[in-house]
Amino acid sequence: MPRAGLSPDAVVDAALAVTDASGPAALTLAKVAERTGVATPSLYKHVDGLPALLRLIKLRVLGDLTDEVRRAVAGLAKDDAVRALANGYRDYLRRYPGRYPFVETAPDPTDPELHTVSSELVEVLFAVLRGYGLDDERVVHATRCLRAAVGGFARLEAIGGFGMPQDIDTTFRYLVDMYIAGLVT
Repeated sequence: MPRAGLSPDAVVDAALAVTDASGPAALTLAKVAERTGVATPSLYKHVDGLPALLRLIKLRVLGDLTDEVRRAVAGLAKDDAVRALANGYRDYLRRYPGRYPFVETAPDPTDPELHTVSSELVEVLFAVLRGYGLDDERVVHATRCLRAAVGGFARLEAIGGFGMPQDIDTTFRYLVDMYIAGLVT
């Protein structure tokens, strides 16, 4: 019988708390069990092992990031939408740097649910970039570049990769402006 109050969502919440506190490499079922106050075998009533838990985390993180960037770009177009999207993406990754690995890899193509959630995030990016009149192929390339630029920047920021005294937010604005300039050439 599952423990009262414990559910797959609660297990994911606990796993994200472990990841947020100590990074994804620290995530184990034992640490999640400790955080939820159950024995490790009890987690199997809610998730089918660590690979299944990692999948549920990826679903949650992708969904949360999609919601964040969708809200950020609502009602905006072109340069304003790109800036809002980049800031929303970066803000999420700054708040939760341990979650970056869950958004950087492509989903398993044999997992329709994960593919759908990942596609929803990509479609937000596509919608913003289509505003520049890019054809489908250029939208894909522009999306990859945006993810690489913003994700890489956020990752470097999270690990202390910017040691010079200049303002990091100014550098980020410069990066986004350079990206936007590349869209219109």
